[in-house]
Amino acid sequence: MIDHISGVVCAVVKGAITVDVGSLGFSIHVPNSSVYKLEQKAKLFIHMHWNQEQGPSLFGFATELEKTVFLLIISCSGIGPKIGLAVLKDLGAEPFLQAIQMEDERALGSVGGLGPKKVEQIIVQLKRKVGELVKSGIDISAGHQLTDWQNVSDVLASLNYSRSEVSRAMKFLSDNYADAELPFDGLVRHALSFLAKKR
Repeated sequence: MIDHISGVVCAVVKGAITVDVGSLGFSIHVPNSSVYKLEQKAKLFIHMHWNQEQGPSLFGFATELEKTVFLLIISCSGIGPKIGLAVLKDLGAEPFLQAIQMEDERALGSVGGLGPKKVEQIIVQLKRKVGELVKSGIDISAGHQLTDWQNVSDVLASLNYSRSEVSRAMKFLSDNYADAELPFDGLVRHALSFLAKKR
């Protein structure tokens, strides 16, 4: 299995680049080919995807986190590599993780090819996985903030709020406090206040 490829970029087309490694040239799909220049040295973390009709394709990512997020996305039923690349291009790895934690349907809906039903599906299927990823201590720049959002969700669930109530509370926080950088206890207070008014 190919883990990564290092070489010189010898061709750039829409959605893909070719990397020259010795006497071999690897065609690799990337989230945004416009960031690569001819003769540039590049190291890409690789995922080889198998399609029954087209055979194997290589997908390359600038960081291991991008690769991890891509694999998370395509693990959703009915979601393929094209959407995975679009998410990384339009949102980026860290903002995507944050959008899942905050159940930010608006941010996810800004990705080309993601309609409301697919957005809802991705949130439902990835919420727990992203929470586990954040708790594992993966190195992401907004990690502390993502951990706070996951902990808020966990606290509400431990207080016997239903899944739909937790989802509504997280959406309320996302709509009103996403950019406020509130501490964990502040997020919990606002969530509990919102839920108390709804009961």
